[in-house]
This record gives sequence, structure tokens and C-alpha cells, in this order.
Amino acid sequence: MIDPHIGPVTVKISGTSALLLARLAEALGTDDGGAVVMRALGLLDLAMAAKRDGRRLGFVDPATGHMSEVAF
Repeated sequence: MIDPHIGPVTVKISGTSALLLARLAEALGTDDGGAVVMRALGLLDLAMAAKRDGRRLGFVDPATGHMSEVAF
């Protein structure tokens, strides 16, 4: 079981990932890269849980009804 009280950690990421993180943080109106990573990890966790349970996670375009499944 993972300890929920683990403190801050340092993670090495590539320059490309760092630029994407900065771009997403700006689009979300924050300078907290950790908050961006937490949102992304939450979405990945949902997708993995859905796959494990035989379900799918996707995004639906309300204009067309077209669904794009989250793949990884």
C-alpha cells in the first residue's frame, strides 16, 4: 500500500516534457507544475481503472456525438 503522507519528490523530465508542462500550466492559469501533474495522473488513473474493469474512458464531442477513447 502506498503511504498517502509521502512528501514532495523530485522527478527528472525531458526538455520536451518540461515545455509541455509549462504550456499546460499556463493554459490552466497556474504556475504550479505539481497541480498539472496531479490532474494528468488522476486522468491516467481513471483510464487504467476503466481498462482493468473492462470499461472505456473517452471524450465525446457534443456537436457530433463522436467519441475518442483515451488510449495509452
